[in-house]
Amino acid sequence: MNDCPDQSHDHNPGRNELAAPPQPLSRVTVLIADDHPVVREGLRGMLAAEPAITVVGEAGSGGEAVVMTRMHRPDVVLMDLRMPGGDGVEATAGILATAPGTRVVVLTTYETDADIVRAVEAGAAGYLLKDTPRQDLVAAIKAAARGETVLAPTVAGRLVSQLRRPAAEPLSARETEVLSLVARGSTNAEIGRALYISEATVKTHLLRAFGKLGVSDRTAAVTTAIELGMLPPPGGRGS
Repeated sequence: MNDCPDQSHDHNPGRNELAAPPQPLSRVTVLIADDHPVVREGLRGMLAAEPAITVVGEAGSGGEAVVMTRMHRPDVVLMDLRMPGGDGVEATAGILATAPGTRVVVLTTYETDADIVRAVEAGAAGYLLKDTPRQDLVAAIKAAARGETVLAPTVAGRLVSQLRRPAAEPLSARETEVLSLVARGSTNAEIGRALYISEATVKTHLLRAFGKLGVSDRTAAVTTAIELGMLPPPGGRGS
């Protein structure tokens, strides 16, 4: 009688699991939206070297980004902030309304509080600057595709400061008018003539606005009011 165990049977239940081939990396599809062809070409070339990322298209305007997202259904859209045909924030809202599975990561040179807040409120999953190193950009794209929020360190700091800042008392209609004219470079005397009020009254409105905004000069008042969305940003578009 042979009492030896049957060597033809494998009694190691974990061997098959250990020998299983590794699962292939899931590919992340990306759409690049930027109104500068050189920037789009540079981003495409940068991402082409990444085996887990595929660029499925490019858009040169906000409206085109929305249309191409509907066509390609990318996992992630790299969105320039300021473009013709609807800026990046408007395009982000349009994309998320029609392709909710797509994640939008803003990639821009601008990092003002107003721009950041507008993008986040529109539903952007991330906010990065165009000087982001390649490895960090790639990691951010993959993180966004997994559903994570990705922020440049300076942007994260600004958001934290914004949340910690006490809410400013709203400006009155007249204070807003006065600051709008200050933003255009008008002197107190010019503001008084434009609004049919005395120069002393202009100064009173400015001082009240300074108190509400927690500042002590005209330039800081205009900058803070723009950052808080109380005044529109200065005209002109860039990237």
